[in-house]
Amino acid sequence: MDHEEARRRLLDAAERLFYERGVQAVGMDELRAAAGVSLKRLYQCFSSKDDLVEEYLRRRDDRWRTDLSGYGTRHAATPEDRLLAVFDWLGEWFAVPGFRGCAFVNSFGELGAVSDGVARAARDHKHAVREYVADLARDVGAGDPSALAQQLVLLVEGAITTAAITGDPAAARHARTAAETLITAATAATVVPSSP
Repeated sequence: MDHEEARRRLLDAAERLFYERGVQAVGMDELRAAAGVSLKRLYQCFSSKDDLVEEYLRRRDDRWRTDLSGYGTRHAATPEDRLLAVFDWLGEWFAVPGFRGCAFVNSFGELGAVSDGVARAARDHKHAVREYVADLARDVGAGDPSALAQQLVLLVEGAITTAAITGDPAAARHARTAAETLITAATAATVVPSSP
């Protein structure tokens, strides 16, 4: 097996095991065995567990955001629909068997205080999501797209946490309802009444 295949197998195993059980609960030997690579090959691919965790998060971020934006493109016809599709996509994700909340928050909670790489990967993900939502907020004509994005991202984060703790995917639907109210208020503020 070549280097790239070994990396892919290790990252696949890390994604499954870290997300299911948490980063600290999974040892490197277990990961090596699940990926079917030698310990030597594992350390040729990743010099430390922190490096592996950071790469797992970066890979997950890329796929997560690609899935999210692709969903909006496929299921929404208007800018407002694309913004609300964020919450529809969350609802589908929450209903997937094995949903355990946000991998970035989970990893940050475990290692953020002791691993700069993990903390940076989690922050970069949250920043990228906020920027994506801000772009959508600009497209709907929000008076202050940055402020609307901040508010909507808080709804996203709250829905993810609520769904993970309660096991109820309806958190996405409730967040979507609140998002509709915020979007209406943010876009109404940009409409200037015509003078008589």
